[in-house]
Formats: sequence, structure tokens, C-alpha cells
Amino acid sequence: MSVSALRFADRPLRSVVGPEDGPVLVVGMGVTGCAVARALAAHGHEVIVADDRPDRATRAAEMAGLTLTEVHDSTEVGLLSSLVIRAAAVAPAPGVPPRHPCYRLADASSTPVVSELDLAAQWDGRPVAAVTGTNGKTTVTTLIERMLNRSGISAAAAGNTDVALVDAISEDVDTFVVEASSFRLCRTRLFAPAVAVWLNLAPDHLDWHPDFGDYAACKARIWAHQGPGDVAVAPYGDPGIGPRTAGIEARNVTFAAADALGAPADVRFEAGMLMAFGSPLVDVAALPRKRPHDLSNAAAATAAALEMGASADAVVAGLRSFAGLAHRLAFAGRVGGVSFYDDSKATAPHATVAALTGFSDAILIAGGRNKGLDLSDLAEAAAHVRGVVAIGESADAVIGSFGRLRPHHPEMRRADSMPEAVELAYRMALPAGDVVLSPGCASFDWYSSYRDRGQHFIASVTELRVRHDELAQREGQQ
Repeated sequence: MSVSALRFADRPLRSVVGPEDGPVLVVGMGVTGCAVARALAAHGHEVIVADDRPDRATRAAEMAGLTLTEVHDSTEVGLLSSLVIRAAAVAPAPGVPPRHPCYRLADASSTPVVSELDLAAQWDGRPVAAVTGTNGKTTVTTLIERMLNRSGISAAAAGNTDVALVDAISEDVDTFVVEASSFRLCRTRLFAPAVAVWLNLAPDHLDWHPDFGDYAACKARIWAHQGPGDVAVAPYGDPGIGPRTAGIEARNVTFAAADALGAPADVRFEAGMLMAFGSPLVDVAALPRKRPHDLSNAAAATAAALEMGASADAVVAGLRSFAGLAHRLAFAGRVGGVSFYDDSKATAPHATVAALTGFSDAILIAGGRNKGLDLSDLAEAAAHVRGVVAIGESADAVIGSFGRLRPHHPEMRRADSMPEAVELAYRMALPAGDVVLSPGCASFDWYSSYRDRGQHFIASVTELRVRHDELAQREGQQ
């Protein structure tokens, strides 16, 4: 299918910085920083690179196939200042926090700060669907991509995934579905999705953002550059998100939020059916994922995909075949009568509370490295848990959050490793019950990523099952 078959046409290209303007300073050589440097060079720009760890940056560039003539130490403020003054624009990687001096120096010298999303918009005008929110971004991005592809509209997912948008635009597809984090959105100047979805809002990444207001304002920029022909998708009646639709130019479409699935949204649930713009689409009983946050994600993806031009049949097929993504409340195994679920992607209390809705008397494994968040919010899950195993740097804070519920707080234990946490949780869940790893914190105390944490959890469950089966076999032979 050609782009002309989409509901949205290509956008006219505008420029934030051209090769003739001078060099671009890329700060931070992680996955996205390397992709930005590579894309800038491919489009004829002179590229200067700075990183807080220049030796690591050089190795990362080499692994990414980049040949760099200049890699500077961004911790040397005097040197960084001279680089910023020399540059036509500064392109910080998404993980470079606002407190980094590159922002202050750029603003002081009136050097534009450009986002990866803006660079992609400068070079490619194909329609984009974008998704932001505290929780559910990857799931909804994946659902929209699959729904569009099933409709014959070729789509590629990018952004806050393993593929930067500046890399994805080299693909021969009709459109892109972009997972847009607050980090990527906060300095955008051009990025204007044809359809932009804001899923939900709760405190997160307060180790990166100066406060919750800044975090929310960065999220809101997903709608900042949309025009009257674009679509802004928002949860119906959300007190933190809804008022922000008042001043935007895009047409507003609503979906049913997890805590108000029956609300009169454009896409909602009624009499056990998913309804879209007044028409029934699919019976909820036919969906593999039916917890409240799953249904809200399904409604948001449905709204966005239909607005992008997906067919109703493709949307239904996408929902009926979607069993979830790894580390997002995924079944991890069963030992005896105990079921284990891996929700390692839940790195904020709000995500943990949402994940536990629908469980009763579960054993929660929670903790890790806090991101400046109030972990007392975890206590909102107390009605769904009868035991807590606290792990990682924030174990004391996790125990404290539930301890405030005296005298009726859950049973609480502490573990110093994931295998120990799995073993303790198993014994607390016997003779039959559920164990949920939904940490509510980042993984960077014990692990390099939430994926590593989830994989170690699954491996620990597997090891426990092997020991359990071997013991049962020996007892059966006696």
C-alpha cells in the first residue's frame, strides 16, 4: 500500500539545522546518540561528539560503525562551553538529564538544542503515530504497529525502543509508530505526529526531571506542534491530562481509562464489548489480556490505529492475537500450586499498583533503585497482596510503605538476591497462590536493565521448579 492510501499525507519538510549552518554537537553516545551521530553524518553534517566517559563513547562509536575525529570529555565544562559555542546546534541523547551543563551552556549562547525526533521530522515527512504515557507505551506502540501492518499499511516501530527514529526512517515503510518518552519530547520544535496518544500520567523519572510538573509538561509536548488535521488521543475524564487538550489545535479523541472503562469515551467498553465510535468491535471475553490496564491499552491502540486508517477487521485480529510482551505481567511458570508472573517493566509504583489489580492475596516482590519517587504509593496495592518480599537498594522504603498500614499490613520479608526472593515468595504463597515480580523501582542496583532483572527472575523460577520436581520425585520413590 502506498502512503497515499493512508488517512494522512506526507508532511512538508522543515529544518531545525542544516549542514551549511555548521557542526552539530552530539552529547552522549548511547544507542540513540550513536544513531543521531550516524544519521547527521549521512545527511552531510559535520559532527562533534562529547560524552561524560569519552573512552566508552569511542568504543560505542566504533561498535556502531562510526568513524569520529573528535570525541571530547563533556565533564570539562570549559571545553564543553567552547564546543557549544562552536556548534550550530546541540543534540543531547535522551538519557542526558536536564541538569547536564550542555543545556545551560546552549541556552546561554542561544545555540539551539535539537531532539532526535525533530531531526527525523526534518528529514522525513511520512505520517507518524506517537505514543507517550507513564505506563503502557511499548504495549500500545506494538499493538498499533501490528494493527496497521495487518491492514496492509506497512509500519515500523521506533523511538524509545531498540530502534531510534532517525534510523527507522531509512526503512521502506508507509508510516512509523513512535514510542515517545518525556526525555525525547521535552525539547521538540518540529515533531508533529498525525496521531498522538497520551495514555496516562503518574509520577515517574523524578531523578531526571526537576519535578512532576516538568515531567507532565514534557509529556504534553506530544501535542504541541499538531495542526487542525491531526488527532490527539487522550483518556476520557483524566484530571491530569484532559485539561491539557483545551489549547491544542488537533481534534480530540477519547478512550476508556483503566479506572473508568465504562465511561462514555469514543472508544469504550459496554455490555462486555469493545465499542469504537458507536460500533461494536470485539467481545472482551475473546481477548487474551483482560485486566483493567490491558483493556485501557487496547482501547487506546484501537483509537489510534483506526484514526491512522487501519481496518476494523485488522484491529480486532490484532487484539485477539496479542498475548502481551515480555516482562509486562507475563506468566513465568508454575511451581506446585504457585503461579509466578514477571512484571519487571513496572519501574514505578503506579505501574505496580495497576499490575496487581485483579489479583487477590498475591505475594509481591518489589524494590530496586528508586527514581526519586514516593514509594509510599505502593501501599495502594495492599488490598491485593498478603505478603511482600523487599529487594534491592529501596528495600527499607518498600517495607516502610506497607508497614504504615499497621496493624493490618501484609507479611513482609527481605531478600538479598533474586533466587532468595523467589524462594521466600514461594513459601509465603503456599499451598496455592500467585507471586508477582512488579518492582515499582528501576533495576540499576542489581542489573543493567529491567530485561536482565526479568530474565533472572524467570531463571530463578525455573531453578526452583527443577528443585521442587526433583524433591517430589525422590519422595515418590521412597
